[in-house]
Amino acid sequence: MNSIDDMMGKHSVWLSGEGPKAHIVISTRIRLARNLEGHCFFHRADDKQRDATLEKLFKGVKKCARFKDGLFLLVKDVAEVDRAFLVERHLMSREHEAEPAHKGLVISKDESVSVMLNEEDHLRIQGIKSGLDIVDTWKMVDDLDTELSQYLPFAYSSKFGYLTSCPTNTGTGLRASVMLHLPALEMTDQIENVYDAVSKLGLTIRGFYGEGSETTGNFFQISNQVSLGHSETDILDNLERVINKVVAKEEDTRTFLMHNKKSEIADNIFRSYGTLKSARIITSREAIKLLSSVRLGVDLGVVKDVNKSLLNEILLVTQPGHLQKNGGQELTPYERDIKRADMIREKLGEK
Repeated sequence: MNSIDDMMGKHSVWLSGEGPKAHIVISTRIRLARNLEGHCFFHRADDKQRDATLEKLFKGVKKCARFKDGLFLLVKDVAEVDRAFLVERHLMSREHEAEPAHKGLVISKDESVSVMLNEEDHLRIQGIKSGLDIVDTWKMVDDLDTELSQYLPFAYSSKFGYLTSCPTNTGTGLRASVMLHLPALEMTDQIENVYDAVSKLGLTIRGFYGEGSETTGNFFQISNQVSLGHSETDILDNLERVINKVVAKEEDTRTFLMHNKKSEIADNIFRSYGTLKSARIITSREAIKLLSSVRLGVDLGVVKDVNKSLLNEILLVTQPGHLQKNGGQELTPYERDIKRADMIREKLGEK
C-alpha cells in the first residue's frame, strides 16, 4: 500500500458483515496503550522531545513483519479530507486527527491493524475484526505488542503494570470494545436498561466513533472503562459475557416484535428502504438511521433484494470524508447531502 488513495474502493475488514454473531455485532476492536521508557509522556513533552520520540517510534514499528507493505504517515502531512477518511475507517481517533503535529500513523496493508504514534500515549496499538471475535482480535494485537517490545522499551512498573498517560489505562493498557446494532432494544425503550446494566459491570457505552461520539442509527460501542487491577483475561471474559447477554436480549426482542408487531416493523423498514432509493438530498445522520432500519429488515428476512455487505459499504462510503475523497474535492454540507443521495441510489440500483 503506497498511499491513502490505495484504500479507495476497498472494504474495511470490520465492515465485511462476517464473523460470529455478525447479524448484531458489527466489529470487535482491541487497543493497547504503551509508552517508551525514559521518554516524557506526550502532553508533558516539548516539541523537540515529541519529534525525537516519534522518530524512535517509527524506527521500531518499521521492523515489525505485520507492517510489511503497510502505510507510514506523518499526520501533519495528511490532508484534512484524508484525515477524516481515516477516522471514518476507524484507523485513527478524532483526537489524533484534530491535532496532527508531532504525530504518526501506521496501517497494515489489510487495515486490520493500525498504530497511532504520539496520541495520548506514545503508542496506541489497535486491531479490528468483523463480528464478535474477541479471542482472535486479542491474539493479533498481543502478538504485535510482543514483537514491538523487542524493538521499543516500554515504560513498565512491577507494581502498577504498563504506565500510561491516563490512570484508567494503567495496568494492562487494554481497551476492548464491541460495536453492536441494537434497533429492537432501541425501539422498545430498553437501551437505558442496557446502559445501567453494563455500567454496573465496569463497562461503558459510546457512539459509532467511540469516546465523545453520539449514538447514531442504533449503533453502540460497549467497552471496558478501566484496566488497572484487572488482567487481560478478566477484561476480555467480562466483555464477552456481557456482549453475549446483550445479543441474546436483542435477538429475543426482535422475535417478540416479529410475532406481535410484524406489520408495523415491516412498514417502517420499507418506508426507510423507499426513502433511500428515492431521496435526492439526505444527511449523514438520516442515512445512518435509514440504513439501520433496512439492515434490520435484511436480518429479519423482510428485505430480500439487498445484502448486508452492500449496506455496510454504503454506510462507510457515504460518510463526509469518503464522499469528498471519492469526488476528489472538498464539498459543502449541502453538496455532500446531494452527493450522498446520488451515491445511495446508484448503489441500490436506482436512478
